[in-house]
Amino acid sequence: MLKRQVEPELMNATDQVEAYAAADFSHSDQALVEWIAQRFPAGLGERVIDLGCGPGNIALLLVQRWPQLEVLGVDGAPKMLAVAKERAQFLPSDQARRLEWQQACLPDPTLPGGASAVVSNSLLHHLHEPAVLWNSIKHVAAPGCVVVIHDLRRPHNEEGLQQLVERHAATAPAVLKRDYEASLRAAFSAEEVHQQLQQAQLPQLKVIEREDRYLTVWGQLA
Repeated sequence: MLKRQVEPELMNATDQVEAYAAADFSHSDQALVEWIAQRFPAGLGERVIDLGCGPGNIALLLVQRWPQLEVLGVDGAPKMLAVAKERAQFLPSDQARRLEWQQACLPDPTLPGGASAVVSNSLLHHLHEPAVLWNSIKHVAAPGCVVVIHDLRRPHNEEGLQQLVERHAATAPAVLKRDYEASLRAAFSAEEVHQQLQQAQLPQLKVIEREDRYLTVWGQLA
């Protein structure tokens, strides 16, 4: 059993939601979609579930990238889903109708199965019991399902953590600084995530470290 600090509950205050919605994550979100496209040039099948979709950036980018793709955005915060739905209204109608939204906190047996892909940007470190995520992916996945989970990686020491917090604070709204530090402390190392995958019997998923603060879990289920 992995021991870790429990992350304080985030995204409850209106000012936090507004700050996240107003912050410009377009570069990192677009970079993740491009990374997916390079490794899966044939696309992501027909139906993707975006777990922890937040304000909907990734979901919107996915329907814009692949014309036949349907995306279900899932999040536990109704205020964030409200932002996502509002943004989707500005898409062309053929893209907007391929988007659905569902409020859910993992695990949730009401999530539909048969997903050809499961993606998530910054969800794993929010779960107090990470096995919930891997079991939820098994629950919704169709055979051959593509999995891409992008998340924060916990720094190796306190000095490295504080350097990242100060770098983030220089560009992000002040209200997000506390959340970002709490998120880094709650995040996992690459070694811990690899251990989780072995315990979940998902050895086909790979863990790679990206840049100095992220890791990505990716692969295709049998």
